[in-house]
Amino acid sequence: MIDRVTIQATAGDGGHGLIAFHREKFVPRGGPDGGDGGRGGDIVLIADHGVNGLGAFRYQKQYKAERGGNGASNKKHGRNGADLELKVPTGTIVRNAETGEVIGDLTEAGERLIIVHAGRGGRGNQHFASPANQAPHISETGQRGESLRLDLDLKLISDVGLVGLPNAGKSTLLAAVSRATPKIADYPFTTLEPNLGVVEAGYESYVMADIPGLIEGAHTGAGLGLEFLRHVERTRLLIHIVDASQPDPAHDIDVIDNELRSYAVDLSTRPQIIAFNKMDVPEAEARRAELQALAERLGRPYAFMSAAARIGTADLAKMAFERLERIREEEPQPLPDEDVEVLRPQQRGPGFTIERENEAYRVIGNQPVVLVEMLALQSDESRAEVMRRLGRMGVVGALRRAGAREGDPVRFGDIELKWEE
Repeated sequence: MIDRVTIQATAGDGGHGLIAFHREKFVPRGGPDGGDGGRGGDIVLIADHGVNGLGAFRYQKQYKAERGGNGASNKKHGRNGADLELKVPTGTIVRNAETGEVIGDLTEAGERLIIVHAGRGGRGNQHFASPANQAPHISETGQRGESLRLDLDLKLISDVGLVGLPNAGKSTLLAAVSRATPKIADYPFTTLEPNLGVVEAGYESYVMADIPGLIEGAHTGAGLGLEFLRHVERTRLLIHIVDASQPDPAHDIDVIDNELRSYAVDLSTRPQIIAFNKMDVPEAEARRAELQALAERLGRPYAFMSAAARIGTADLAKMAFERLERIREEEPQPLPDEDVEVLRPQQRGPGFTIERENEAYRVIGNQPVVLVEMLALQSDESRAEVMRRLGRMGVVGALRRAGAREGDPVRFGDIELKWEE
């Protein structure tokens, strides 16, 4: 199962607005009727229980949504671009690959997250008519869609996590109590990826995950520890599988406890059941009383079993379900108004900044940059319109105060202009 990928997501650009004038018989000089461009498509992630891992993103790393259609004459609006919907497993965390900022955490089936937003369509020349300019030759190009490099990181969401040293019997237990078919063999590191299984308990069920790769030093990256310890974070209950036939079970328990504690302090307090496995081996059965005393000294519930022979596995699955029920009852319930959106006042200020770049000036701010990018700058008329709007925003005055003079380069995003007074 692939649980980490990096993708490039680009939303659809908006369609271009049109410069057109109404023409029909007996109306030789009709007014402007250029239509608006359509909006581009967003890219949306959808959490789906039926998706197992991020393997679908392994080979295709570039995703782009549909562009909006261009406007047409007679004020016809361009077609909106279709959204691109991508299914991911529940438990997927989305981060900005450049900054590390968490954009979203999809924990519920059906949850939707827009990861990049589409560009809006450009306006046609019908919107630029005024009493002073009744035949404007101005239209907007479509706004570019957002483009981000994103890390998708899957942390399994399971009710019960199986932990233990390699070859303790985790995969064998998962196969015994669920319909999962993990790879099983008698050597360490047989399991190289997490496995999930659904365990039925009467009319109820719960999800159990086999977390592989834990050895001494796992929290520092030894073995496969760092790759899989993160999957333990979202489990409500841990079942610690211990090979009771080994010479020192107490040491084996201590190794895993220390790795959990070193990775995340709260994991050391996560509810845990100790499952002593391979009790059908004579050496293990001979120390049953010793193992019971060990579990009682640690203050943890325990069970004896043989996963391979399927002895005691059903009782362990039932014990885990009963513990889960108590854990769920003790979990704090959300307050009724937690989902109410809190409206915050808009931040006051100009909404842009100006920085010096060698001999040029750069205007940083979404509103002025989008204005310059969308308004066609090929004609004197469109440039005059841009200057009027930048003046209303306060950009012109700010550039003057920063020292900009006639002919100086001024940059708005990827566009560079020669400043004109």
